[in-house]
Amino acid sequence: MPSVIEQAVCYVVQDDHLLVFTHLQHPMHVTGVQVPAGTLQPGETPGRAAVRELFEETGIEGFVTRDLGTMAYDLRPMRDEIANRHFFELSVPRQDLSRRWIAGEQDPSHGGTPESWECWWLPLAQAHVLAAGLGAMLGKLSDESNPVLS
Repeated sequence: MPSVIEQAVCYVVQDDHLLVFTHLQHPMHVTGVQVPAGTLQPGETPGRAAVRELFEETGIEGFVTRDLGTMAYDLRPMRDEIANRHFFELSVPRQDLSRRWIAGEQDPSHGGTPESWECWWLPLAQAHVLAAGLGAMLGKLSDESNPVLS
């Protein structure tokens, strides 16, 4: 029976562009295009995890503006886990959408060597290329019925 892990997933959109990244040490066909996301720490709320992950993975500070919902994603056969993903829309200070920058983790949660990736802004209309179910709630970004968080 797979274990269940709690994760937060971040959607940051400015001028119809989504903040994404691609890994530098791994081929695109292995890791794909991703958005900031990660596992909740003990005692951490999903919203706080989203804010933390955004900063850790991109160096940009932001805040949650909407809870877009939760969805389970089966990580098998890669890992014997089900990710219970909490999706959030976050707001950040105005960004230069042509900018690309290198970020990473010195101590990845899965262990192993430090990881680095290139962060950039993908046109939202092309976000169907997101890997591993990370695009599951993109349609809700245009749904005005979702509650705004205070």
